[in-house]
This record gives sequence, structure tokens and C-alpha cells, in this order.
Amino acid sequence: MRVFVTGASGFVGSAIVKDLLAAGHKVLGLVRSDKGAAQVAAAGAEALLGDVNDTAILRQGATNCDAVIHTAFNHDFSQFKANCEADRKVIEALGEALTGTDKPLVITSGVGILSYGRPANENDANEDDRVTVGSDVVPRAASEEAAAVVASKGVNVYTVRLPPSVHGAGDHGFVPMVIGIAKEKGESACVNEGLNRWPAVHRSDAATLYRLIVEKQPSLKILHAVAETGVPFRGIAEAIGKGLNLPVASKSGNDIATHFGWFANFASMGCPASSGKTRKALGWEPIGPELIEDIQACYFLD
Repeated sequence: MRVFVTGASGFVGSAIVKDLLAAGHKVLGLVRSDKGAAQVAAAGAEALLGDVNDTAILRQGATNCDAVIHTAFNHDFSQFKANCEADRKVIEALGEALTGTDKPLVITSGVGILSYGRPANENDANEDDRVTVGSDVVPRAASEEAAAVVASKGVNVYTVRLPPSVHGAGDHGFVPMVIGIAKEKGESACVNEGLNRWPAVHRSDAATLYRLIVEKQPSLKILHAVAETGVPFRGIAEAIGKGLNLPVASKSGNDIATHFGWFANFASMGCPASSGKTRKALGWEPIGPELIEDIQACYFLD
């Protein structure tokens, strides 16, 4: 199988490229820089240099491959809503390119769009009797709204919901952001008692899930890349405090925003999620290290 991967030089995308190649597939990886192209080529894949927002480039990649995995996303949180709306357009463009084919299109969302006070499952916000979270309330939901539009046109589309922490060496996501805040403030903190829970998965396990979807094309259309249902944020803060040799503090009221700044909503987020349906549908079993173990092992090497 030849697979078109957007964001092929990114943290998750590069792991997917590696996993696909190891399984014997060919990869066409979309990258936006010469450096990214060199990285993809060094991994053994073919690079396509271009902008993920260029519909002509998307069509070229999609039409010349047997499957599409879309992981590219602009993580500049200062313009988060705009980036989510841009992702909507990318998904719709990929869907248009695949309309009339049975090629699988795998797009990326996040379990953070769901919060029910209990572990969310793959059918949440997907069944008529569930509360649907729209992009007017949660911007990241735009990706799933786009997937629904694409599916209504007969495209074979799948959605992978990633947890707040997709971790591993080279991570530049939420945990490194919390580490940066702790360094700046001189203490590692959590919101209130830190009982809000973040699901997590190692990047290698997430990559395997994407590959299994294009290989097996299950009847389940929304899948959860969740290895740990929910790690208490207090535990994350304590691991960071230990790694930086800083005190751990609980923040409440106005002190939450003072400490975390723009990241306060994410630090407060609680979105435990299960992956039972995903595991049953694909035989997927995460084998990578758990989040706290990974933080202790490779987040403070410098």
C-alpha cells in the first residue's frame, strides 16, 4: 500500500512514517520545508514539498496513493480557532479528492473535545442520543464536523482522537509546555488538587494505531489512541517537580491564570477516555512506556 501522510516530519507524523515503512508500505510524506523533506527521505519515504492548505497539493498526494493519513496541524495556540477552521478546509479538500473511491482517509481529532465526568468512549458525540460538542463551543471539534461532511459524501473516513499527551523523546506538546512554565515560575503546579485527568499514549503506539486503521479498515469509524484512561494532573506536576528539583504547588482562583497564563484552560482540562472499542476493533494493544515513566526517563536529559 502507498500511503499519503500529511505532517510527515512532525512528532506524530514521523512516527507513523516509520511504522508504515517497517510494515512494508510505501509512504509519500507531505512536508513544508527542505529540512522536513530531508528528514522524510532519510527515513526511506518519498517527500512531497508543499503547503497543507494548498488544495492542489492535497489532491496530488491523495489521488496518487492508496490511503491518506492526515496529521498536519498548526499548533500555534494564539490563533487556535483559526487553525481549527483551517483544518476543516483541509479535511474537506482531502474528502473531495477521494470522493468516488474507497480509499481510507484517516483524520486527527482529540479526546479533549469531550468531557462527561466519566471516561468518554468512541461513540460519544457520535450518536444521536449523545450531546454533540460543536466547533462554536470547542474549536477542535471542527475536524470532526468536517469528517462528518466528508462521510456524508460516501468517503471512507476515519477519525483518530489523540489524548492531550502523546509522549516520547522529542515531544514538544503539552507536557513540555508545562515544564517550560514550571521553569519560568520556579515551581511546578496543578489546578486545585490536580485531580483532573489527562489520557495519554506513547507516540509509537499512536503510530501503530493509524497504520492498523488503513490496513484493516474497521467498521468502527471513530477510534481512540488512548493507552492510559486518565493520569491525574497532580502526578504530572509531581514528576515535573522532581525532574526540575522544584516544589509542587496547588493553584486556585486568580492564581491559576497567574501561574499558567494562556495555558490555564488546558491545565484545568479533565477528559478521561477509554479505548476498549478501538482495541477490540483492531487488536491494538499499547506497549510503550506510560506517561509518568516517560517523563522521568527522557524529558530532563539536557
